[in-house]
Amino acid sequence: MPTRDASAPPCRAEAGPVLPPPRGPVSAAVLDVLRGVLDTRALELLDPFDAEGDPYGEDLQLSLYCLYELHYRGFAEVHPRWEWDPGLLGLRAALEQSFADALRAEVAAGDDVDAELAGLLTEPADQDGRGVSHHLLRDGQLWQLREYLVHRSLYHLKEADPQAWVIPRLSGAVKAALVTIEHDEYGAGDPGRVHSEIFARMLRTFRLDHTYGAYLAAAPAKTLAEVNFMSMCGLHRELRGALIGQFAAVELTSSPGSGRLVRAMRRLGCPPEALEFYAEHVEADAVHEQLVRRGVLTPLLSAEPELAADVVFGIRASGLLAARLERHLLRRWAAGESSLLRPAESRPALKFERRFENF
Repeated sequence: MPTRDASAPPCRAEAGPVLPPPRGPVSAAVLDVLRGVLDTRALELLDPFDAEGDPYGEDLQLSLYCLYELHYRGFAEVHPRWEWDPGLLGLRAALEQSFADALRAEVAAGDDVDAELAGLLTEPADQDGRGVSHHLLRDGQLWQLREYLVHRSLYHLKEADPQAWVIPRLSGAVKAALVTIEHDEYGAGDPGRVHSEIFARMLRTFRLDHTYGAYLAAAPAKTLAEVNFMSMCGLHRELRGALIGQFAAVELTSSPGSGRLVRAMRRLGCPPEALEFYAEHVEADAVHEQLVRRGVLTPLLSAEPELAADVVFGIRASGLLAARLERHLLRRWAAGESSLLRPAESRPALKFERRFENF
């Protein structure tokens, strides 16, 4: 275990992303601990519920993201033993409680999973033509598409990893079906077909940084919150039903949006290799929809009907967070402003304009 004094444990070079700048007192303390310049006992003096007074805010969401990342690939020059430091885990629990309480307060309770799935399979009429994929298809600009990919990189470069945490919490037919879906997400044995690698290739095509976690410092809290919700549900056995609900929401709604993004890229004159990731998801997620409904949810709720309310919570909470991010993007873009904390570099786009007509 890491020492509890101000000096960090001996560190070996890690392949993870660099630590981001802080966004408030809580994230500043977390990052200082990970850098070895602050004693972990100082965390006990923090009141995480005062982080901006907002459980969805920049300080709390960045703090949570950095603490969760210790369970994934970690950070460059941060010793992997910090993953299980009691002080960091205690702070994480308090931050999670604030985040979870806010979601529970805002998300209506329910336990009718069939009705929830039916709603997912029908795009609401009041959203017709107004979502991000609709905007990008209709009249989005190249810089907006590139920004969207930056936002999505926080999840897609670790695609299916948060959901993998739930596998040992399942059994029988449910586990078999979910592993089948995860097998596809990880390329079905072909490293070149791993979805995170396909996404990385797309980023390279758009001359964006494809390295894992490269845009953490640029991603606003609304982007981090979506990934944090997945991590929180995946890392807590009691939230396994919510994680299945979140996974169902993604798999049942991905195909139409992915299809629009493919058409948006064609409208913008993007090269064929830029379309591969979303074209893959048009087909793959249509198949996964059936597996989630019949292979995962049906046997899960048959064996554990008490999880129905958690499944509905997972669906609705993930929808709430996705809608918050969509509104942020569309509002900033309508004002001609970047939706990122740090705009994606514009320099590389000029190469595309020379290579590809209208791109």
